[in-house]
Amino acid sequence: MKIAVPKEIKNHEYRVALTPTGARELTGRGHTVSVQTGAGEGAGFQDGDYQLAGATIEPNVDALWQNAELILKVKEPQPEEVARLTPEHTLFTYLHLAAEKSLTQGLMESGATCIAYETITDAKGGLPLLAPMSTVAGRMAVQAGAHSLEKAQGGSGVLLPGVPGVAPGSVTVIGGGVVGENAARMALGLGADVTILDKSIARLEVLDDRYQGRIKTVYSTADALDHAVRTADMIVGAVLIPGAATPKLITRAMLADMKQGSVLVDVAIDQGGCFETSKPTTHAEPTYIVDGIVHYCVANMPGAVARTSTLGLTNATLPFVLALADKGWQKALADDAHFLPGLNVHSGKVTYRAVAEAFGLESVDPASIVK
Repeated sequence: MKIAVPKEIKNHEYRVALTPTGARELTGRGHTVSVQTGAGEGAGFQDGDYQLAGATIEPNVDALWQNAELILKVKEPQPEEVARLTPEHTLFTYLHLAAEKSLTQGLMESGATCIAYETITDAKGGLPLLAPMSTVAGRMAVQAGAHSLEKAQGGSGVLLPGVPGVAPGSVTVIGGGVVGENAARMALGLGADVTILDKSIARLEVLDDRYQGRIKTVYSTADALDHAVRTADMIVGAVLIPGAATPKLITRAMLADMKQGSVLVDVAIDQGGCFETSKPTTHAEPTYIVDGIVHYCVANMPGAVARTSTLGLTNATLPFVLALADKGWQKALADDAHFLPGLNVHSGKVTYRAVAEAFGLESVDPASIVK
């Protein structure tokens, strides 16, 4: 199979979808791998590294896409990339379509087969290709939020661990999944007073047992959210409904009850965000202030730590890439019931129900396509 690895063009995105190690695995199986010039540099991989792995380096981006059957990316295709897609292409990347109607329409119009990392499942009900980046984003969320609390950044001037004689800052994490737990773990490590809100009693029990009460666990209700809004120095939004738009849990009216200079970190921004006042930002301008509250809403947080993120992501994606290359997308998805939910768009149709519901579109059962 002819496989292409373009250079990511989203603002301050330095990750790459395939490492030289992955390229070697593919070329060793007889596949052709073309990597755009400089695609791996942001993650510390040089063109020569890919050449040693048997890949070719392609300086012409149009030629790269035109000659490809399988296109591997990290972030959702930007408008100029969508314009290059054809019905002959299979695209494998993060898509997060429920928050992007124009992207969804563009992919439908392209006729391409589009498979999303974030909706592939595993036998335990997890999201194996989302998990490594959720881990990174959760850990970065507190790091970014702590910096945003500094007075020079518009924050309240609170140091999360406090100092002897001064109470630590308060961090509330909404959502106890992979992102939420990693955010809470980082905040705990910094010495903050940490609370996790979640609607799953079973998950709260796991977290309470794991951290032996050092992290407060609270069942998420409107009252619990109100209390967090009034008392927290930082709130991390870590809510996820796989493939669907995120509910708005903190409204603009609620900001009036927050302490001035408090920080909202919306890790759910890829799926539309869980704060009403959230809007996507970039690493170039990561924060903005609404009603005295600092918002950090970078949509590709792991891109800032590209080396770690690329290695973590490609460790998880490589088995699926190999399946696509060896079998073709139809057989690869037909053979793996957990891979099948990754199919989001095919031949002009939406094949993931939550995406279709977000925009009032008809959903086609992916199983009917791969038969």
